[in-house]
Amino acid sequence: MSTPTPEPTPVSGILDLPYTFALEIIIIFVIAVTVERFVTSYLSKFSKRAKLEPNTSNNLMLTFRILILIAAVAAISRVSGFPSEWILSVSAIGAAAVGFASQKTIGNFVAGIFLMAARPFKVGNYVRIGTVEGIVREITINYTKILTSANNTVSISNLQILDRDITNFLYDCPGKKEIYCYTFEIAFDHTVDTGTIGRIFKETFESHINKLPMTPAYALSRSTGIERVYIIYLYVTAPEHIFALRTKIAEEVFQCWDQERSKAKK
Repeated sequence: MSTPTPEPTPVSGILDLPYTFALEIIIIFVIAVTVERFVTSYLSKFSKRAKLEPNTSNNLMLTFRILILIAAVAAISRVSGFPSEWILSVSAIGAAAVGFASQKTIGNFVAGIFLMAARPFKVGNYVRIGTVEGIVREITINYTKILTSANNTVSISNLQILDRDITNFLYDCPGKKEIYCYTFEIAFDHTVDTGTIGRIFKETFESHINKLPMTPAYALSRSTGIERVYIIYLYVTAPEHIFALRTKIAEEVFQCWDQERSKAKK
């Protein structure tokens, strides 16, 4: 009479799984590490080419690492037979972490691509973005850098640019080289008549005509009981000239106006 063979005692942990499951988990792990190394290397090279800010580059890498981790956990869970509710919970937590960690980064990244595709301005243009105006010095995936008249560089996130009014002062003049038409306002009280103000403008503009591609122009923008406001159209070929000429023309106009006002009061 044969003695029955005792049943083996189950071993907890990974040994409970069939050998093929353990092998599949190892394969998934190796694939995940390989993909992570490849993506990290590619993003590092891309960041250098696109001249991304270090913080932006790190956030992008973190985002893709989390996505790869979630994909690997989901694959292992499927192979190991864990409940689908557990997979959904981990995915939800991971998605929330990705959204929290990289919301602004991804938003700026998408906005930067949109700006580069739509091209409302390019490097070298004189623009006004919201309340900031100056020469575009650099456009990256994350920021647009503007050189202002105070010789300061202002960095505006591309996501903010999409929410602001954009004015590009590049003048559409077929058949001629690139010209900028910059406009600004000058206000006077009613001490001096409009005819005299018109003469002041013409004399001031004539003193600068040799340096400009087109003669500056002016127009009455609005008139109230307190002041008359004129809009000046200044044409230049180099946007850098706007910084100096705007101030110089305004100073000369007001000097002449002060002289005429003193005469009118006598």
